[in-house]
Amino acid sequence: MRVTRVLFLLSALALLLPTHSEAQFRRNTVPTIPPPTITEYNPRSTLVVPEHEVPRAKFPAVDLHGHPPTLNNPQAINLVISAMDELNLQVMVQARGSSGERLTSQIEAVRAAGYEDRFVFFTTLNLRNVGPGSGARIAAQLEADVAAGAVGIGEIGKSFGLGTRKADGTRLQLDDPELDIVWETAGRLGIPVFIHTGDPSEFFRPLDLENERWLEMALFPNRQFNDRSRFPTFEDLMAERDRLLAKHTNTTWVLAHMSWYTQDLGKLGELFDRFPNVHGEVGAVLYDLGRQPRFARAFFEKYKDRILFGKDSFQPDEYPYYWRVFETEDEYFDYYRNYHAFWQLYGMGLPDDVLQALYYGNALRIIPNMPTAGFPG
Repeated sequence: MRVTRVLFLLSALALLLPTHSEAQFRRNTVPTIPPPTITEYNPRSTLVVPEHEVPRAKFPAVDLHGHPPTLNNPQAINLVISAMDELNLQVMVQARGSSGERLTSQIEAVRAAGYEDRFVFFTTLNLRNVGPGSGARIAAQLEADVAAGAVGIGEIGKSFGLGTRKADGTRLQLDDPELDIVWETAGRLGIPVFIHTGDPSEFFRPLDLENERWLEMALFPNRQFNDRSRFPTFEDLMAERDRLLAKHTNTTWVLAHMSWYTQDLGKLGELFDRFPNVHGEVGAVLYDLGRQPRFARAFFEKYKDRILFGKDSFQPDEYPYYWRVFETEDEYFDYYRNYHAFWQLYGMGLPDDVLQALYYGNALRIIPNMPTAGFPG
């Protein structure tokens, strides 16, 4: 009797599940009216849930990945300060790296405007045409820029590893030994190296209809890195980067965009566990964090001392999306760029101690000579 009942239940369940032919039919079903294009289809959600807009960060924040305009005149400086005050950004790192006179002119202009407690500056590295002796010259310029007021290196752009060429015409690899002296100098000076390696892994994959970044790649052909005759694979590029990190464990590294591992936070956790001197920055990856709020919250709680806030592009109206994802438990709300993500976001509801570490605590700890005014004691 028991066996008969089990067989009956299994038969009933089988009737409820789609057969292979049914599943195949659903995939191949053609709409009875002409379908819209991917850019035309923009359904309006009818879901009604509580909403909590967050125009200002709960705690004063440091934007490690700031890309404001060049801060060499009062008009530009005052424009940025006005936006920072509204958003509760206490300090912005000018990560549009500059060196020599371009660096010092901004530092002097900010000081003259009376806002030296609101901005700090990273320097850049001239990595073009590297050859024998280049490392020593780059390191000497780094020393001079730090003496002039720079407090870090970066943002080192994605062209390093993807397109930058050496003097002999070959690709400059991330772990090229000629540059070892540069990273060693950064470690000796106690300044962080903020490095952007590659781009989302999907950009290195075939541009097919299973690629969730299809629309972005189709809109921006310069984000297609799937030509193996021109670019390394994503995995090879990150392996180069990891060899670089392994060689320079006394240097503080900040990986822009969380190393493009936000779709696989377990992999980023392995990287953090392997390299205690490595940190991540959250610019331009909110679309991934907001679609996995529970797992992302647990990750941020576990690695709260390793993650820093950064926005990337200076668009003041976009910062509140970050505050809302980090600070609330709101459900199913829009992201600000539909070509990054066609899904909705959810709030992570981070506790105060994690928010404080993310927004300012970690930046104040790893960046030397950071202004401390305006932050909780």
